[in-house]
Amino acid sequence: MEADLSNQARAIQINSHGGPEVLKLETIDVPAPAQNEVTIRQKAIGLNFIDIYCRTGLYPNALPHGLGFEAAGDVVAVGSDVTHLKEGDRVAYGQSPLGAYADLRNVPAKQVVKLPDAISYDDAAAIMLKGLTAQYLLRQCYRLKEGETTLFHAAAGGVGLIACQWARALGVKLIGTASSAEKCALAKEYGAWEVIDYSRENVAERVYELTAGKKLPVVYDGVGKDTWMTSLDCLQPRGLMVSFGNASGPVEGVNLALLNNKGSLYVTRPKLGDYVPTQETMQAAADELFELVVNGQIKVVIGQRFALEDAAQAHEALAGRKTTGATIFTID
Repeated sequence: MEADLSNQARAIQINSHGGPEVLKLETIDVPAPAQNEVTIRQKAIGLNFIDIYCRTGLYPNALPHGLGFEAAGDVVAVGSDVTHLKEGDRVAYGQSPLGAYADLRNVPAKQVVKLPDAISYDDAAAIMLKGLTAQYLLRQCYRLKEGETTLFHAAAGGVGLIACQWARALGVKLIGTASSAEKCALAKEYGAWEVIDYSRENVAERVYELTAGKKLPVVYDGVGKDTWMTSLDCLQPRGLMVSFGNASGPVEGVNLALLNNKGSLYVTRPKLGDYVPTQETMQAAADELFELVVNGQIKVVIGQRFALEDAAQAHEALAGRKTTGATIFTID
Protein backbone atom coordinates (compact mmCIF):
# COMPACT_ATOMS: atom_id res chain seq x y z
CA MET A 1 0.00 0.00 0.00
CA GLU A 2 1.38 3.41 -1.01
CA ALA A 3 2.08 6.00 1.65
CA ASP A 4 -0.39 8.86 1.93
CA LEU A 5 1.50 11.89 0.66
CA SER A 6 -1.50 14.22 0.70
CA ASN A 7 -0.86 17.65 2.09
CA GLN A 8 -2.27 21.14 2.08
CA ALA A 9 -1.19 24.24 0.20
CA ARG A 10 -1.76 27.95 0.41
CA ALA A 11 -3.02 28.84 -3.05
CA ILE A 12 -4.70 31.66 -4.92
CA GLN A 13 -8.12 30.59 -6.24
CA ILE A 14 -10.83 32.40 -8.18
CA ASN A 15 -14.54 31.54 -8.05
CA SER A 16 -15.62 34.06 -10.69
CA HIS A 17 -13.90 35.92 -13.49
CA GLY A 18 -13.30 39.62 -13.02
CA GLY A 19 -10.90 42.17 -11.61
CA PRO A 20 -8.05 41.65 -9.12
CA GLU A 21 -10.57 41.49 -6.29
CA VAL A 22 -11.58 37.94 -7.35
CA LEU A 23 -8.18 36.59 -6.27
CA LYS A 24 -8.56 34.77 -2.95
CA LEU A 25 -5.88 33.07 -0.85
CA GLU A 26 -7.25 29.70 0.27
CA THR A 27 -6.04 26.44 1.78
CA ILE A 28 -6.46 23.50 -0.61
CA ASP A 29 -5.67 19.81 -0.46
CA VAL A 30 -2.76 18.47 -2.50
CA PRO A 31 -3.06 14.70 -3.07
CA ALA A 32 -0.19 12.33 -3.69
CA PRO A 33 1.16 12.76 -7.23
CA ALA A 34 -0.39 10.71 -10.02
CA GLN A 35 1.88 8.23 -11.79
CA ASN A 36 3.02 10.85 -14.32
CA GLU A 37 3.31 13.78 -11.88
CA VAL A 38 5.73 15.25 -9.37
CA THR A 39 4.90 17.24 -6.25
CA ILE A 40 6.86 20.47 -5.96
CA ARG A 41 7.45 22.54 -2.83
CA GLN A 42 7.59 25.90 -4.55
CA LYS A 43 10.03 28.65 -3.67
CA ALA A 44 9.16 31.32 -6.27
CA ILE A 45 6.35 31.84 -8.78
CA GLY A 46 6.24 33.92 -11.95
CA LEU A 47 3.57 36.47 -12.88
CA ASN A 48 2.67 36.86 -16.55
CA PHE A 49 0.12 38.78 -18.60
CA ILE A 50 -1.60 35.53 -19.53
CA ASP A 51 -2.55 35.24 -15.84
CA ILE A 52 -4.67 38.37 -16.28
CA TYR A 53 -6.36 36.88 -19.36
CA CYS A 54 -7.28 33.81 -17.31
CA ARG A 55 -8.48 35.90 -14.38
CA THR A 56 -10.77 38.06 -16.52
CA GLY A 57 -12.08 35.18 -18.61
CA LEU A 58 -10.54 36.34 -21.89
CA TYR A 59 -9.01 32.88 -21.82
CA PRO A 60 -11.93 31.02 -20.19
CA ASN A 61 -11.46 28.08 -17.83
CA ALA A 62 -13.94 26.13 -15.75
CA LEU A 63 -14.49 27.71 -12.34
CA PRO A 64 -13.26 27.59 -9.66
CA HIS A 65 -9.60 27.47 -10.65
CA GLY A 66 -6.14 28.65 -9.71
CA LEU A 67 -3.80 30.87 -11.69
CA GLY A 68 -0.27 30.79 -12.97
CA PHE A 69 1.88 28.61 -15.21
CA GLU A 70 5.45 29.20 -14.01
CA ALA A 71 7.42 28.43 -10.83
CA ALA A 72 10.54 26.89 -9.33
CA GLY A 73 11.17 24.75 -6.27
CA ASP A 74 12.10 21.29 -4.99
CA VAL A 75 10.61 17.91 -5.88
CA VAL A 76 9.17 16.33 -2.72
CA ALA A 77 7.34 13.35 -4.26
CA VAL A 78 7.52 11.49 -7.57
CA GLY A 79 4.87 9.49 -9.43
CA SER A 80 5.59 5.87 -10.26
CA ASP A 81 6.11 6.42 -14.00
CA VAL A 82 8.49 9.39 -13.66
CA THR A 83 12.11 8.56 -14.53
CA HIS A 84 13.88 11.84 -15.24
CA LEU A 85 13.28 13.41 -11.82
CA LYS A 86 13.71 12.34 -8.21
CA GLU A 87 12.97 13.68 -4.74
CA GLY A 88 15.27 16.55 -3.83
CA ASP A 89 15.81 17.76 -7.42
CA ARG A 90 15.82 21.51 -7.95
CA VAL A 91 13.33 22.10 -10.77
CA ALA A 92 11.38 24.70 -12.69
CA TYR A 93 8.58 24.85 -15.21
CA GLY A 94 7.17 27.48 -17.53
CA GLN A 95 4.09 25.77 -18.84
CA SER A 96 1.74 23.78 -16.67
CA PRO A 97 -1.95 23.39 -15.95
CA LEU A 98 -3.36 26.40 -14.12
CA GLY A 99 -2.37 26.56 -10.48
CA ALA A 100 1.19 27.82 -10.06
CA TYR A 101 0.08 30.42 -7.49
CA ALA A 102 0.63 27.99 -4.60
CA ASP A 103 3.35 26.91 -2.20
CA LEU A 104 2.82 23.20 -2.96
CA ARG A 105 1.36 21.54 -6.06
CA ASN A 106 1.42 18.61 -8.45
CA VAL A 107 2.70 19.16 -11.98
CA PRO A 108 2.88 16.81 -14.99
CA ALA A 109 6.49 15.62 -14.99
CA LYS A 110 6.91 16.13 -18.75
CA GLN A 111 6.55 19.89 -18.19
CA VAL A 112 9.23 20.05 -15.49
CA VAL A 113 12.94 20.57 -16.15
CA LYS A 114 16.00 20.25 -13.93
CA LEU A 115 17.38 23.55 -12.73
CA PRO A 116 21.15 24.14 -12.77
CA ASP A 117 22.66 24.93 -9.37
CA ALA A 118 23.96 28.22 -10.79
CA ILE A 119 20.40 29.56 -11.30
CA SER A 120 18.40 30.64 -8.24
CA TYR A 121 14.74 29.79 -7.67
CA ASP A 122 13.81 33.48 -8.02
CA ASP A 123 15.61 33.80 -11.33
CA ALA A 124 14.10 30.56 -12.63
CA ALA A 125 10.57 31.67 -11.75
CA ALA A 126 11.24 34.96 -13.49
CA ILE A 127 12.51 33.48 -16.75
CA MET A 128 10.90 30.12 -17.42
CA LEU A 129 7.74 31.16 -19.25
CA LYS A 130 9.20 34.44 -20.47
CA GLY A 131 12.52 32.87 -21.46
CA LEU A 132 10.95 29.88 -23.20
CA THR A 133 8.66 32.35 -24.98
CA ALA A 134 11.69 34.31 -26.18
CA GLN A 135 13.33 31.04 -27.22
CA TYR A 136 10.50 29.86 -29.42
CA LEU A 137 9.91 33.34 -30.87
CA LEU A 138 13.53 34.11 -31.78
CA ARG A 139 14.83 30.59 -32.41
CA GLN A 140 11.88 28.58 -33.74
CA CYS A 141 8.90 30.65 -34.89
CA TYR A 142 11.31 32.74 -36.97
CA ARG A 143 14.94 31.77 -36.61
CA LEU A 144 16.74 35.10 -36.42
CA LYS A 145 20.16 35.27 -38.05
CA GLU A 146 23.16 37.45 -37.32
CA GLY A 147 22.89 40.81 -39.05
CA GLU A 148 19.10 40.84 -39.31
CA THR A 149 16.92 43.59 -37.85
CA THR A 150 13.61 43.03 -36.05
CA LEU A 151 11.00 44.93 -34.03
CA PHE A 152 9.92 43.81 -30.57
CA HIS A 153 7.06 45.63 -28.86
CA ALA A 154 7.11 46.23 -25.08
CA ALA A 155 10.87 45.77 -25.02
CA ALA A 156 11.16 46.80 -21.36
CA GLY A 157 8.77 44.09 -20.17
CA GLY A 158 9.61 40.63 -18.87
CA VAL A 159 9.78 38.90 -22.25
CA GLY A 160 11.12 42.01 -23.93
CA LEU A 161 14.23 42.37 -21.77
CA ILE A 162 15.11 38.72 -22.35
CA ALA A 163 14.53 39.16 -26.09
CA CYS A 164 16.77 42.24 -26.15
CA GLN A 165 19.64 40.32 -24.60
CA TRP A 166 19.08 37.20 -26.69
CA ALA A 167 19.06 39.27 -29.88
CA ARG A 168 22.32 40.94 -28.88
CA ALA A 169 23.89 37.52 -28.24
CA LEU A 170 22.80 36.45 -31.74
CA GLY A 171 24.19 39.58 -33.39
CA VAL A 172 20.67 40.76 -34.28
CA LYS A 173 19.64 44.41 -34.33
CA LEU A 174 16.52 44.56 -32.20
CA ILE A 175 14.41 47.70 -32.36
CA GLY A 176 12.28 47.91 -29.24
CA THR A 177 9.24 49.97 -28.37
CA ALA A 178 8.39 51.31 -24.91
CA SER A 179 6.07 53.87 -23.33
CA SER A 180 8.53 56.21 -21.61
CA ALA A 181 12.06 57.53 -21.74
CA GLU A 182 12.93 55.47 -18.66
CA LYS A 183 11.69 52.23 -20.21
CA CYS A 184 13.45 53.05 -23.48
CA ALA A 185 16.70 53.52 -21.58
CA LEU A 186 16.21 50.19 -19.79
CA ALA A 187 15.65 48.30 -23.05
CA LYS A 188 18.72 49.95 -24.56
CA GLU A 189 20.78 49.01 -21.51
CA TYR A 190 19.78 45.37 -21.93
CA GLY A 191 20.68 45.06 -25.57
CA ALA A 192 18.19 46.78 -27.83
CA TRP A 193 19.92 48.31 -30.85
CA GLU A 194 17.45 51.20 -30.97
CA VAL A 195 14.30 51.98 -28.96
CA ILE A 196 11.20 53.92 -30.02
CA ASP A 197 9.10 55.79 -27.46
CA TYR A 198 5.66 55.10 -28.90
CA SER A 199 4.08 57.75 -26.66
CA ARG A 200 5.77 60.49 -28.70
CA GLU A 201 7.13 58.90 -31.88
CA ASN A 202 5.51 57.28 -34.90
CA VAL A 203 6.78 53.70 -34.75
CA ALA A 204 6.32 52.81 -38.43
CA GLU A 205 7.97 56.02 -39.63
CA ARG A 206 10.90 55.54 -37.26
CA VAL A 207 11.37 51.92 -38.39
CA TYR A 208 11.41 53.10 -41.99
CA GLU A 209 14.15 55.60 -41.10
CA LEU A 210 16.23 53.12 -39.09
CA THR A 211 16.15 50.55 -41.89
CA ALA A 212 16.74 53.06 -44.71
CA GLY A 213 13.37 52.13 -46.16
CA LYS A 214 13.93 48.36 -46.19
CA LYS A 215 11.64 47.69 -43.22
CA LEU A 216 11.71 44.32 -41.43
CA PRO A 217 11.50 40.58 -42.12
CA VAL A 218 9.70 39.88 -38.83
CA VAL A 219 7.85 41.80 -36.09
CA TYR A 220 7.13 40.37 -32.63
CA ASP A 221 3.95 41.84 -31.15
CA GLY A 222 2.66 40.89 -27.71
CA VAL A 223 0.55 44.04 -27.35
CA GLY A 224 -2.27 43.11 -29.72
CA LYS A 225 -5.08 45.40 -30.80
CA ASP A 226 -3.34 48.76 -30.32
CA THR A 227 -0.24 47.87 -32.33
CA TRP A 228 -1.64 45.53 -35.01
CA MET A 229 -1.74 48.02 -37.90
CA THR A 230 1.54 49.64 -36.91
CA SER A 231 3.25 46.26 -36.87
CA LEU A 232 1.98 45.40 -40.35
CA ASP A 233 3.29 48.75 -41.61
CA CYS A 234 6.79 47.86 -40.37
CA LEU A 235 7.08 44.68 -42.44
CA GLN A 236 8.79 44.27 -45.76
CA PRO A 237 7.05 42.30 -48.53
CA ARG A 238 6.53 38.66 -47.51
CA GLY A 239 7.47 39.56 -43.94
CA LEU A 240 6.17 37.66 -40.92
CA MET A 241 3.89 39.18 -38.30
CA VAL A 242 4.19 37.22 -35.03
CA SER A 243 1.23 38.18 -32.83
CA PHE A 244 1.85 36.40 -29.52
CA GLY A 245 -0.13 38.38 -26.94
CA ASN A 246 -3.09 40.65 -26.18
CA ALA A 247 -1.87 43.19 -23.62
CA SER A 248 -4.10 45.89 -25.16
CA GLY A 249 -6.90 43.51 -26.16
CA PRO A 250 -7.30 40.79 -28.79
CA VAL A 251 -6.82 41.43 -32.49
CA GLU A 252 -10.19 41.00 -34.18
CA GLY A 253 -11.56 41.22 -37.71
CA VAL A 254 -8.33 40.35 -39.50
CA ASN A 255 -8.65 41.37 -43.13
CA LEU A 256 -6.76 38.95 -45.37
CA ALA A 257 -6.90 41.36 -48.30
CA LEU A 258 -4.93 43.83 -46.17
CA LEU A 259 -2.08 41.33 -45.90
CA ASN A 260 -2.07 41.10 -49.67
CA ASN A 261 -2.07 44.87 -50.11
CA LYS A 262 0.79 45.37 -47.69
CA GLY A 263 3.10 42.94 -49.48
CA SER A 264 1.85 39.34 -49.30
CA LEU A 265 2.49 39.28 -45.57
CA TYR A 266 2.45 36.21 -43.35
CA VAL A 267 0.79 36.17 -39.92
CA THR A 268 1.06 33.64 -37.12
CA ARG A 269 -0.57 33.49 -33.69
CA PRO A 270 1.72 31.02 -31.88
CA LYS A 271 1.71 29.54 -28.40
CA LEU A 272 4.51 27.97 -26.40
CA GLY A 273 2.92 24.54 -26.10
CA ASP A 274 3.12 23.91 -29.84
CA TYR A 275 6.88 24.58 -29.84
CA VAL A 276 7.81 22.52 -26.77
CA PRO A 277 5.28 19.66 -26.90
CA THR A 278 7.44 17.00 -25.18
CA GLN A 279 9.71 16.76 -22.16
CA GLU A 280 12.70 16.47 -24.49
CA THR A 281 11.86 19.62 -26.48
CA MET A 282 11.06 21.48 -23.26
CA GLN A 283 14.39 20.53 -21.70
CA ALA A 284 16.29 21.41 -24.90
CA ALA A 285 14.72 24.87 -25.06
CA ALA A 286 15.34 25.41 -21.34
CA ASP A 287 18.97 24.28 -21.66
CA GLU A 288 19.56 26.87 -24.39
CA LEU A 289 18.05 29.52 -22.13
CA PHE A 290 19.96 28.37 -19.05
CA GLU A 291 23.29 28.42 -20.93
CA LEU A 292 22.83 32.07 -21.85
CA VAL A 293 21.93 32.92 -18.25
CA VAL A 294 24.84 31.02 -16.72
CA ASN A 295 27.40 32.54 -19.11
CA GLY A 296 26.08 36.05 -18.45
CA GLN A 297 24.65 36.81 -21.88
CA ILE A 298 21.16 37.04 -20.36
CA LYS A 299 20.82 38.82 -17.04
CA VAL A 300 17.59 38.11 -15.19
CA VAL A 301 15.77 41.35 -14.41
CA ILE A 302 13.32 41.07 -11.49
CA GLY A 303 11.67 44.44 -11.12
CA GLN A 304 9.09 43.53 -8.48
CA ARG A 305 8.57 40.92 -5.76
CA PHE A 306 5.26 40.29 -4.00
CA ALA A 307 4.02 37.93 -1.31
CA LEU A 308 1.44 35.42 -2.53
CA GLU A 309 -1.31 37.07 -0.48
CA ASP A 310 -0.65 40.32 -2.40
CA ALA A 311 -1.54 38.78 -5.77
CA ALA A 312 -4.26 41.39 -6.43
CA GLN A 313 -1.77 44.22 -5.97
CA ALA A 314 0.65 42.49 -8.32
CA HIS A 315 -2.03 42.12 -11.00
CA GLU A 316 -2.93 45.79 -10.70
CA ALA A 317 0.70 46.82 -11.17
CA LEU A 318 1.16 44.61 -14.23
CA ALA A 319 -2.11 45.65 -15.89
CA GLY A 320 -1.32 49.31 -15.20
CA ARG A 321 2.06 48.97 -16.97
CA LYS A 322 3.79 50.02 -13.75
CA THR A 323 6.27 47.16 -13.87
CA THR A 324 9.63 46.62 -15.53
CA GLY A 325 11.30 43.30 -16.12
CA ALA A 326 9.81 40.28 -14.39
CA THR A 327 7.47 40.14 -11.41
CA ILE A 328 7.55 37.16 -9.04
CA PHE A 329 5.82 35.90 -5.91
CA THR A 330 8.22 34.69 -3.25
CA ILE A 331 7.41 31.98 -0.71
CA ASP A 332 8.85 32.32 2.80
